[in-house]
Amino acid sequence: MSGKVEFLFDFASPNAYFSYHVLREVAERQRVELVLTPVLLGGLFKLTNNQAPMLAFGEVKGKLEYDMLETQRFIDAHGLNKFVFNPHFPINTITLMRGFIAAQDIGVVDQYVEANLSAMWEQGLNMGDPEVAAGVWQSAGLDAAGLAEAIQTQPVKDALLQNTQQAADRGAFGVPTFFVGDEMFFGKERIIQIEQMLQSNS
Repeated sequence: MSGKVEFLFDFASPNAYFSYHVLREVAERQRVELVLTPVLLGGLFKLTNNQAPMLAFGEVKGKLEYDMLETQRFIDAHGLNKFVFNPHFPINTITLMRGFIAAQDIGVVDQYVEANLSAMWEQGLNMGDPEVAAGVWQSAGLDAAGLAEAIQTQPVKDALLQNTQQAADRGAFGVPTFFVGDEMFFGKERIIQIEQMLQSNS
């Protein structure tokens, strides 16, 4: 493979779920590497004075309804029919995102991401509950006890904070954000632009 797409990622965003599944296919077609960089969406919001769409646009007549329509179109277009909106939303994902850092350190990122995305956005589990999360990890064959221990360590905590600060410094203000080289893209709707750029660069 030559080239890569970097994906600033947090399990908290349903659009991260959509983007992950579609971008994997794009990366495979275009023979590039898909690299997920864990950030804390809530922290990124604070650093950039951003708000979740439900807050930012909640008073705009028709906006959230249209967003729901676009989401359903995206689901239909890409066959993402396993998706269910999590009844516990919004979920504090700081434990999951620290766990992502720990999963990187021990080389189990793919299994970790798949297990958590499924639990959060297909099974509708309350992944903000550490006991629920640990059960998901154990069922996925991950070392739940080892991950839980690593999450409490200062280097893991610091790495997530650093990733989040660096994301803001690069101009990111939310998730999903993508980088192809120095070019930044925001939102699942930009994936088609990313693929067009990759095609033109090949």
